[in-house]
Amino acid sequence: MEQGNYSVGLDIGTTKIVAIIGKENEYGKIEILGIGRSKSLGVHRGVVNNITQTIKSIQQAVEEAEINSGLKIGSVVVGIAGQHIRSLQHSDYITRADSEEVINEDDLDRLCNQVYKLVMLPGEEIIHVLPQEYKVDGQAEIKEPIGMYGGRLEANFHVVVGQVSSIKNVGRCIKSAGLDLGKITLEPLASSDAVLSQEEKEAGVALIDIGGGTTDLAIFKDGIIRHTAVIPFGGGVITEDIKEGCSIIEKQAELLKIKFGSAWPGENKDNEIVSIPGLRGREPKEITLKNLSKIIHARVVEIIEQVYVEIKNYGHDEQKKKLIAGIVLTGGGSQLKHLKQLVEYITGMDTRIGYPNEHLAGDSDDEVASPLYATAVGLLMNAVKNDRKDLVSHKQVEEQEEMVMVDHDQTASTPTHKGERKSVFDKWSEKLKDFLDNAE
Repeated sequence: MEQGNYSVGLDIGTTKIVAIIGKENEYGKIEILGIGRSKSLGVHRGVVNNITQTIKSIQQAVEEAEINSGLKIGSVVVGIAGQHIRSLQHSDYITRADSEEVINEDDLDRLCNQVYKLVMLPGEEIIHVLPQEYKVDGQAEIKEPIGMYGGRLEANFHVVVGQVSSIKNVGRCIKSAGLDLGKITLEPLASSDAVLSQEEKEAGVALIDIGGGTTDLAIFKDGIIRHTAVIPFGGGVITEDIKEGCSIIEKQAELLKIKFGSAWPGENKDNEIVSIPGLRGREPKEITLKNLSKIIHARVVEIIEQVYVEIKNYGHDEQKKKLIAGIVLTGGGSQLKHLKQLVEYITGMDTRIGYPNEHLAGDSDDEVASPLYATAVGLLMNAVKNDRKDLVSHKQVEEQEEMVMVDHDQTASTPTHKGERKSVFDKWSEKLKDFLDNAE
């Protein structure tokens, strides 16, 4: 199979690294061709702090995905998170030279590129420039200005900023692992592509992605991204608390959390006890489940309250900015028992767990449809979208070249046109034939 037929997303997380290979099927759904995961050893709270370890972990995940799929991985779309990420609102405008011509894609690109030139704090770099709504000659609240007449084009932007060094370190790890860096995407944006529906984005929704090292937040309203934040706490801090509070090793703390952990202490009886084997001939430890869930509850409340502060900062209390669809929880940390009820209790907002299965083809593995893989699936969707764009622009260039060749040919105009049409169709049918041969 050639590289153009499939895309790759790479999620470099604090607890795990996931490489996921897939392609778009004829129904516009994502078909997973292979997945590889490895333990992430060189990442702390979403930021690379050991280059060598991270490269090793990436190579392991990539190799596993290649073996599973029988494909070679070349270019990848990577997610970025970490406490250095911040977002800001910015307005900008351009004056068009000819207001008699309609606004086109180039005008929007020019406006976006102007925002990329904003002067940031030393050591910071713009990762995303996301247009919110446009104004044309003072007419506000325009979502799609292409095709309209106007001299002055304005827009409000949501600008996501990160540390240059952290971004470069991620790039360095990818290159050293023998891969090409296709694009860097903010992780909460990738997760939101995978688990949110368009209706939720329209109604207003807060996506909370609880990972191992960070909790990522993305808020949508009227179909537009309004606010993003990265909180430097995740499931790893809960494990750390259990380890300290119960005086046990990390591996046991993680197992306790997954098997018996609950975010709601009220439901455990006092006499429910778990026995944990002691180290090297020491006595086994007995831990009551009530104590365990009290430790978890305390930390989870802290994380949710921080997220809720961010939701209030966006302005959820205002009638116009109300998030009608409430909260969607995803990421590995969202699998904690009774978390949904606790979030509803603290915030008073409707809550559901987000699974990334809506955009996956029907025969996908159940494992991939877990909230654990929301970011990885979102990054793969991003990669597919990028590859599709590249393919379209490549085709347009080819077609323009063919048109030029036809113009140069001074023979009778009608037959030439027909000939050119036929050749494009032939090319297309050949491509389809190749694709079907490969798919068998």
